[in-house]
Amino acid sequence: MKKILLLAMLTILGTTISNAQETSKKAKKTAKTTTAAPALPKVEGAGMVFENETIDYGTIAHNSEPNRQFVFTNNGNKPLIITNTQGSCGCTVPTTPKEPIAPGAKGIIGVRYATDRVGPFTKTVTVTSNAEGQPTKTLTIKGNVLPDAAPAATKS
Repeated sequence: MKKILLLAMLTILGTTISNAQETSKKAKKTAKTTTAAPALPKVEGAGMVFENETIDYGTIAHNSEPNRQFVFTNNGNKPLIITNTQGSCGCTVPTTPKEPIAPGAKGIIGVRYATDRVGPFTKTVTVTSNAEGQPTKTLTIKGNVLPDAAPAATKS
């Protein structure tokens, strides 16, 4: 009788531990799922949220790659229309998406800085759109363009 009682208790204990481990695994999976990136706040109308509002070129060589991109998402419920982009001077040339950006879709505003100009720079790009609450947005680019290396002295 003691053996049957002991066997029954071990079976119940084993089943309980097994179920507890499965519940723990499910809880861990749920925790991993819920730690995803936070959702963008939704707005009525068109919206525009940039991944970065400043691009740092860093310290770059004279005449190096001049193109960079500002990536944004339409967090509204209507298409976003970029009506104008304007650089703060002739050395900063932005490109504007031609088509409306659908709700939830990403878009890109390209910018080209004249890296033939030596020295530190900070320039802006003004974006005009139909975004609710903020139809004008100012983006910044900055960096430092190094001069060409001086030619090595030659021996005569």
